[in-house]
Amino acid sequence: MGQDSKKEHFTLFIDECGDPNLEKYDKTFPLFTLCGILISDKKSTWLEKEVNNLKQELWGNNDVIFHSREIRNCSRDFVNLLDQNTKMRFYSRINEILGSEDVYVVVCCCILKEPFVERFNTREDVYGLSLKYLIERAIFHIDDCTDGNSRLRIIVERRNPNQNQALLKYYNGLRVNGTKWITPERLKDRIKSLSFVGKKDNVIGLQIADLIAYPISRQILNPNRLNPAFEIIAKNIYTYKGAKLGLKIIPH
Repeated sequence: MGQDSKKEHFTLFIDECGDPNLEKYDKTFPLFTLCGILISDKKSTWLEKEVNNLKQELWGNNDVIFHSREIRNCSRDFVNLLDQNTKMRFYSRINEILGSEDVYVVVCCCILKEPFVERFNTREDVYGLSLKYLIERAIFHIDDCTDGNSRLRIIVERRNPNQNQALLKYYNGLRVNGTKWITPERLKDRIKSLSFVGKKDNVIGLQIADLIAYPISRQILNPNRLNPAFEIIAKNIYTYKGAKLGLKIIPH
């Protein structure tokens, strides 16, 4: 058995809410959120089982892919949520799953576009900038849990080839230069791989990241509005010594 097999393995599943375009964007949703859920292999098995049980219960198969916008609109595969009893069953169960403590940890970065453009360069790669933050916090957390005896896979939702290539270039730059808080050596030691996966691949971790990204975004845009979905997941945001370091807002 190799040395790597003795380490605890985690996966960081990353999805987005909004788009990273800083020059043309929806003024009613002037935000880009990159959201990740960090989960150990042990807990990932439980999460997949629970989500697939829910899919079987309400759709009769595991093939349906949870997508936040379609769920909110009760469209496409989710027209059955127009039935209030079905809708209540779905939200009750998914809230129970997402509200489970000690299963996953949330790390996310929210870019407030208007003040960001005023203060910084509109050519800034906000996706890459957000990725750097998520990677830092993910490494902080797994090192806290395992005293550095851990490895991390990163799975990102696939976009178009040019965007994927640009993100891969940014990631490789991090491996060479590190970040303000993570040396290149530590980063290379902790991260096992980065890969791109499409929604159609039906990866449960990506679907959970997608479900979580929207209520977090809404909380940042409208902090005084009732947001029960955010309250459910807030306790899973990465916290260190009482500070929610897993929720980064730029600029702040």
